[in-house]
Amino acid sequence: MWWNKVVKLSGYGVRHYSRSKKVQPPRVIRVTNNVAHLGRPRKGPKPRQLLSLPPFPGHPLPGRNSSTGHVTAISWLKYYFDDIPGDVVQSHFNKGLVQMESLDSTMSSKSQGMQTKSTRKINHNEAMEPGARVSVPVSVAEAKISKRFDIIPSGTLYPNADEIEYLQRLVKYKDSAILVLNKPPKLPVKGNLPIHNSMDALAAAALSYDYDEGPKLVHRLDRESSGLLLMGRTKESISYLHLLFSDINKAKSLSKGWGDACESTYQRYWALVIGSPKEKEGLIHAPITKVMLDDGKTERVIVANRSGLEAFQEAITEYRVLGPIINGCSWIELRPHTSRKHQLRVHCAEALGTPIVGDYKYGWFVHHKWKQMPRVDFEPNSGEPYRLRRPEGLDVQKGSVLSKVPLLHLHCREMVLPNIEKFLEIHTSKGSNYQSKLKYSSKPDVLRFVAPMPSHMKISWNLMSSYLI
Repeated sequence: MWWNKVVKLSGYGVRHYSRSKKVQPPRVIRVTNNVAHLGRPRKGPKPRQLLSLPPFPGHPLPGRNSSTGHVTAISWLKYYFDDIPGDVVQSHFNKGLVQMESLDSTMSSKSQGMQTKSTRKINHNEAMEPGARVSVPVSVAEAKISKRFDIIPSGTLYPNADEIEYLQRLVKYKDSAILVLNKPPKLPVKGNLPIHNSMDALAAAALSYDYDEGPKLVHRLDRESSGLLLMGRTKESISYLHLLFSDINKAKSLSKGWGDACESTYQRYWALVIGSPKEKEGLIHAPITKVMLDDGKTERVIVANRSGLEAFQEAITEYRVLGPIINGCSWIELRPHTSRKHQLRVHCAEALGTPIVGDYKYGWFVHHKWKQMPRVDFEPNSGEPYRLRRPEGLDVQKGSVLSKVPLLHLHCREMVLPNIEKFLEIHTSKGSNYQSKLKYSSKPDVLRFVAPMPSHMKISWNLMSSYLI
């Protein structure tokens, strides 16, 4: 309802006044302490930033035998987040927070058949198609943080009972051929003479179990990085694994089943980098070489310029951005196709221009300029700003992204490799040993492992799980 009023002023024209009645916001009935009153409706939950999963690889999933002919959406999420409780994944489906990317065809006069990307909510029982992309809020991977620091065994070749128990808790998988551990940060893998608490020395003392000798390293992680570490328990398994990581083409020639399993081998790392790559996903093909610094003692790995004047090694890394940039940083997933020293760190710092948080060796200049303070970042779809969340009671000084000196945020999260124990038995057993072949034929050809992040990366993940304001 509105009204008009006309006022005539002497010597002046006619001035009109008009006013419309303000629309009152809707009211709802609320009950507080058994007293009913009118109030404004509560605001719904604000969306959080989304985590993008890799394209669905198809059926069957590596490392998992399935009798059904298809994989449902909830099975795919539980498979990818193998370290997350299943009820957490289920709750995100119940709340309608899981989305799938779809292509909408739009017809226009300028461009015929143009396709635009959009997202839609999906149900837990929806069948996945190869190449389908699913997004879920980053809250799915939030984790509780232990208030105590991880204890690294002291520098001795003879760890005590508590240290042996600690080391054995790191073991994620053990069979007659291999050991898989979740290595904590700041624990050296290969020790020189003055280093006695390296992983190989400690494993020889504490992880031999019923074997005469301890397990041996077959691939390495940097001292500052964390994640899945593979060790061989016998000479035969060590030989197979060395062949797998050094010359996969030669390794595949042993048998067809073994060759197919070798084709499925990969490692995936999660890293928090400063900035965000220009492209959301891609393949880095940048050879690397070693150089000596001016002090004549320190070696540094850099991207080679292919001039032909220096020796270099081919290095290939596949990368994918997991989500939008928050607090000046973004989470990315890395899949190395070659195994070179410091390959991932150099490719992130030099090829992408986004050094890993805590990597002062290859990103010291960016760290010096980087302001580790909350800043305004915008959600890419809605354009609304994020607000950085700081959960109460959370100690951000444990090497997280907000600490003064963050630890290296590089974690080997996922590993898929052939079932060494099975193929060793098949290749070495004689044709008359039917029972042995029958025993191992039921085991999977491929094994898959997923390791949770260390405490400092969990804190950074929880801090970066921001919501819209």
